[in-house]
Amino acid sequence: MGDSRHHAVLIPGKAYGPLTGLLFYAGVAAVRRGADLERISWDPPEDLSPSEMPSWVHEQVTPVVDKLPAPLLIGKSLGSFGAGVAAERGLPAVWLTPLLTMPACVAALRRATEPFLLIGGTADAAWDGAVARELTPHVLEVEGADHGMMVPGPLQKTTDVLGRVTTAMETFFDEVVWR
Repeated sequence: MGDSRHHAVLIPGKAYGPLTGLLFYAGVAAVRRGADLERISWDPPEDLSPSEMPSWVHEQVTPVVDKLPAPLLIGKSLGSFGAGVAAERGLPAVWLTPLLTMPACVAALRRATEPFLLIGGTADAAWDGAVARELTPHVLEVEGADHGMMVPGPLQKTTDVLGRVTTAMETFFDEVVWR
């Protein structure tokens, strides 16, 4: 880590690593803004129950966050349970396809004291657009996007979604987090 005044932590999903798709581009956007980047990698236990997910993620994220001065957290799916860490430490965040149908995730998001961006799609069973808009004014909801933020039809439609997602993150970084 250099002497950057910005820091970001990439928090993976269950089977979606920190160098994959949305998280990769989130990291690029942060680095282009001068942030030092920490990538968490993990292999969640196969038998990890929904009730154990919040504490397991907390145990993975906390040691990384504790060694950085006020990082931005960027998490995908399972990583959105990192919202508890963000709430405890007053950190801004971006949650990609957060688990908005899981009460523990929503409860953690409700405790947030710093702004956060929620990104999800209407074809994702874990997404609840009404809840997202209730939690924060910073929401990108993509019609027809699934849990991977992919949409039906020609692949270009999905790459267009990627463009919308990266633009939303860059705008959030520039206008809200690191203005």
